[in-house]
Amino acid sequence: QMFIEYRICSDLNQIHYESGEVYRNPTEVQMSQIVLPCHANHCGELSVGQLLKWMDSTACLSAERHAGCSCITASVDDIHFEHTIGVGKVVNIIAKVNRAFTSSMEVGILVTCEDLYTDRQWKVCHAFATFAARRTEAGKVQLKQVIAHTQMEQMEYSLAAERRRMRLIHAEIITDLLSSSTAQLECQEYQDAVAAERTRVESVELVLPPHANHQVSTFGGQIMAWMENVATIAASRLCNAHPTLRSIDMFHFRGPSHIGDRLVLKAIVNNAFKHSMEVGVCAEAYQGGEPLRHINSAFMTFEVLDSDRKPCTLPRIRPEPVDGKRRFQEAIARKKIRLDRKYIISCKQTEVPLSVPWDPSNQMYLSYNNVSALKLMDNRNNWVLASEKNKVRLYTLEENQMLCFKVEMNVRVSAEQTFHLLSDLRRRMEWDRHYEECEVINQADEEDTIYRVATPSVTKGGKGKDFILLASRRKPCDSRDPYLIALRSVTLPTHPPTEEYTRGEVLCAGFTIWEESSSVTKITYYNQATPGVLPYISTDIAGLSSSFYSAFSACSQFLLANKDSLAALPPSVL
Repeated sequence: QMFIEYRICSDLNQIHYESGEVYRNPTEVQMSQIVLPCHANHCGELSVGQLLKWMDSTACLSAERHAGCSCITASVDDIHFEHTIGVGKVVNIIAKVNRAFTSSMEVGILVTCEDLYTDRQWKVCHAFATFAARRTEAGKVQLKQVIAHTQMEQMEYSLAAERRRMRLIHAEIITDLLSSSTAQLECQEYQDAVAAERTRVESVELVLPPHANHQVSTFGGQIMAWMENVATIAASRLCNAHPTLRSIDMFHFRGPSHIGDRLVLKAIVNNAFKHSMEVGVCAEAYQGGEPLRHINSAFMTFEVLDSDRKPCTLPRIRPEPVDGKRRFQEAIARKKIRLDRKYIISCKQTEVPLSVPWDPSNQMYLSYNNVSALKLMDNRNNWVLASEKNKVRLYTLEENQMLCFKVEMNVRVSAEQTFHLLSDLRRRMEWDRHYEECEVINQADEEDTIYRVATPSVTKGGKGKDFILLASRRKPCDSRDPYLIALRSVTLPTHPPTEEYTRGEVLCAGFTIWEESSSVTKITYYNQATPGVLPYISTDIAGLSSSFYSAFSACSQFLLANKDSLAALPPSVL
């Protein structure tokens, strides 16, 4: 999966020492809890609020183990709950730090359920939380780097940078999408619709010492549990039944809460769809006569399941004027964003279609998917050297009935200049004979561009191919990251297939550019071969041709000829 699927007892995450000991990540913290009736809801299933408290506690301890000081929950990424957990089952939670930045770190959390009678285990959810190290008397904390020892750890380290980028721009992009989408939506009136105001819930909680952590701040998990409680009540009022929480959207803690605070929790059903509903919930705090402080807001998606565990059809909502209609419309836009996220990011690699429709609402997720897929390929260590010629090396990897290849070479050009020269695909025509035409279709943002590329036919008299490619560029976060240029196919309604060309597809391709020294750069080109690409490279892989070596020798000459060129500016200013 694009969000790495943790595997229990994964060989990728184990190193066996000569002493017989098995390597264990130094930041890893495990928690196991048996689900008792006091933890359960009316259905005899573990309350999600209780699970969130356990997850937050485990992740916080992992963060503090790495930081060596107190840490607080800053944000939690989207969580999708795949299964419920019954009384008597064991909940196993594993948390570990994937990557540390200046004063914050990403912690990966895996929750599995264990049946003690059958010895079965299955995944319930996984999540990524960001924790910030608290200031000490000496000032702001500078966190030490995470050292990856296994292939799995290296992949998570690499992907954490891309997830962080998505978090930083998430709020801004969601705001832009909501403002553009809701302007086109209208509230449809339904007969027998339930008034949204009927679902409104307000509750107050006094923060006592048992609700606080060792830093005398309210547990982030405790706040999430209280929010889940009022959201569940709001959802129940719509359907007159007991709902099941399926997912929580990414949210950020806006400020701290302490012992003695009064936490005011408010929830309301924003919109109901055929089989699911969105509940908006917020937490505010105050002490004495001071004004309310905004602590957190979240959007939770609920379903109501029948006796066969199938989703029931839900009644429709009748929103109140002004604010109610705004929430109603925004919920529709968020549902679309949620579907994009699930469709593009969360499905397995084998289930991702070769070409996904591009539009501004899914740009962030397509870009993430594009870069993450290339990083995953870059971190594989089971490549087989197929051949080598003039210091250009061709490797192959066959796995899950899929062929991948990479071409590797070193050039005496700085990594940054190499990155700028290769970033603009229009200049690839100067060295790659497979690029017959190349034009910019859409400059999505400074790091993402959509191109149309045309290639000649590989057979005499045949039609050429054209590709609609999303190019996503990334500069390194630190010296342990490469420069990246990731490519994948997308579809645009403005550029449908034509009679002149056969439309080709690229699932994952691109360059990683590593700085070996100030003047030597290692370039690696990757491609996950699809039927549209195979004719261009099959003879090279079989050893019957050397066209790829010729192409990359030409690439090396192109880079050397332009190593000092001022024309190699970032694509955003070209």
